[in-house]
Amino acid sequence: MNTAQQKKLLATFIEIIRKTSAELPADVIAAVKKGHTAEAPGSNADYALQIVEKNIGLAKEKSQPLCQDTGSILFYIHYPRKLDGEILKKVITRAVIESTKKGYLRQNSVDSLTGKNSGTNVGPGSPSLHLEPWAKDFFDVRLMLKGGGCENVGIQYSLPDSRLGAGRDINGVKKCILDACHQAQGKGCGPGILGVAIGGDRGSGYLGSKEQLLRKLTDKNSNTTLAKLESECLTSANELGIGPMGFGGKTTLLGVKVGALNRLPASYFVSISYMCWAFRRQGAVLTPKGDIKKWLY
Repeated sequence: MNTAQQKKLLATFIEIIRKTSAELPADVIAAVKKGHTAEAPGSNADYALQIVEKNIGLAKEKSQPLCQDTGSILFYIHYPRKLDGEILKKVITRAVIESTKKGYLRQNSVDSLTGKNSGTNVGPGSPSLHLEPWAKDFFDVRLMLKGGGCENVGIQYSLPDSRLGAGRDINGVKKCILDACHQAQGKGCGPGILGVAIGGDRGSGYLGSKEQLLRKLTDKNSNTTLAKLESECLTSANELGIGPMGFGGKTTLLGVKVGALNRLPASYFVSISYMCWAFRRQGAVLTPKGDIKKWLY
């Protein structure tokens, strides 16, 4: 990877970060608007979603972060295997530092032992990079900025769960999903989106639940059992009456995305990642030189 290519990739990654931080993808905006139409005029839910939509518009217009908590920085990247992955990591890390200087990212990463803020968003575990080389001659770059409020209400269940009366089956998984939604109330800055992983171990389950959030809200699960579960959980959650920000109403969730991983016979985990309405998820296909060929969301 020569100097010119590194320079181009640096500029491209900065632009991806800027766009992700300031502009919600079209599928999320459409879901927010659809939810707004379901709320009673003059209600608290109606007012909350008016503010949300105004925030979305102003952030894009001013090219400023949608939320003061620009969150954990999660990159999921497939790149041409002929390229040096270590150099790519350095370029991405530099892009995070530069984006923080420009104000696209808040100085939001602190040492867990001392509480000291590096001021750069760079440190152990930050940014979170999931890099996979592949045989194709282009990059597939996806970025998610996940705020602390919604991360705090993520949860993991181990089935069977006697408290919920949830067994090791799809009905038990459904009980977990609805319980997670009920426990979150307005604390996750709803209306939210749930990413769910059935199975795996404790670590792979949470990783898989976040990867489900990379799907578009408009897609349909290729697994008919999971597609039915997603639809039923979304409908049931929006009948709980929690509503936007927990103010009451019909729009508690904007989407539910579920995947399944193999598990050990002794374990049956259900891992749930909650994403707030400020669903900052963007992606792009890049040429080998680092030019943006197309946006993915």
